[in-house]
Amino acid sequence: MTKRDYYDVLGVGRDAGENDIKSAYRKLALKYHPDRNPGSKEAEESFKEATEAYEILKDPQKRQMYDQFGHAGLSQGGFESGGFGFAGGFDLGDALRAFMRDFGGFDFGFDSFFGGQRGSRQAHNRGEDLRIKVALTLEEIYNGVEKKIRVKRMTVCEECDGSGLAPGASRKTCPECKGAGQVRSVNRTFLGTIQQVRTCQRCRGTGEIVADPCPTCRGEGRLKGEKTVKIKIPPGVSAGNYMALQGEGNTARQGGQAGDLIVVFDEKDHDIFTRQGDNVVCEKPIQFTLAALGGELEIPTLDGQETIKISPGTQSGKVFHLKGKGIPRLNSYGQGDQLVRVVVWTPTKLTTEEKQLLRRLGQSPSFEAPEPSRSFFQKLKESLGI
Repeated sequence: MTKRDYYDVLGVGRDAGENDIKSAYRKLALKYHPDRNPGSKEAEESFKEATEAYEILKDPQKRQMYDQFGHAGLSQGGFESGGFGFAGGFDLGDALRAFMRDFGGFDFGFDSFFGGQRGSRQAHNRGEDLRIKVALTLEEIYNGVEKKIRVKRMTVCEECDGSGLAPGASRKTCPECKGAGQVRSVNRTFLGTIQQVRTCQRCRGTGEIVADPCPTCRGEGRLKGEKTVKIKIPPGVSAGNYMALQGEGNTARQGGQAGDLIVVFDEKDHDIFTRQGDNVVCEKPIQFTLAALGGELEIPTLDGQETIKISPGTQSGKVFHLKGKGIPRLNSYGQGDQLVRVVVWTPTKLTTEEKQLLRRLGQSPSFEAPEPSRSFFQKLKESLGI
């Protein structure tokens, strides 16, 4: 598939400065991020495309090569996989790591704990990143929680201790690259003579090969397995936030560096509460007598019951604020509020005696409903655009 022009991808001119490129990429990354577009393959591809363009154009050397020779210059100028240095191509894990590196995971304040300050690493013989989603209840988000999660991943082969070697065997210098890990060649093109540097496919950049492989893992140094990972989640996270656990992804082939485990958070629906930012909202039905006469009302909160006072004559739909009873602010002080909307409940089954009593009460002037005010009609017209 033909790649689009990187400047067109980011929507910037060829004279765009570093800040312009960074700003344009951030907008696109936030728009197409997989966690904001769950299940959308199109958004995922757009996210990867924007990140690839950003990685090239933010680097002066790669940008100069691209400006001069286009995509062909990158593939033939020693910039493996488009210049990223990621073995096996530029995948979603690479894109997420690049985004977290420069923007800290949606700027939610996770910093290095959530992968925001991690530097790039050598990708030769590096294990693949894994991505899992963890759904949390509002109570777990409110209090913070430690979870144990079983992750299916590639684990170290115990037979060869990850080396990939049969007992008594040793590694040998790769005959393809002579131990350099890279294969260099010179190509003559219409652009002139271009030196091409690629990772050696035979040794995957290690410079060594396994001539006598382990019979259990067949020289891979790893096998399919499972591991229980402990995750400590702080209070206040939101759906779409994520944290990267370094080295908890797939074990690399033949003793290389393990990949990362990217844990994406989701929120479970709650039977009572709805979350709005750091606030939680709930609706509480109340008896007509309580609304008319006033009294005390017990309200459920995320940390137990709370008692509020209902004033006499409280109207249906009135909202009460319980300050500080919302979600803790992530990586900050304080927390949101709880909003309680009371709704006067109308009984649906009445005895004959109760009906007679209500009819008598309804004849009292105190029970007459007020006429709609002019302001009411004006608001209605505005809402209807009349």
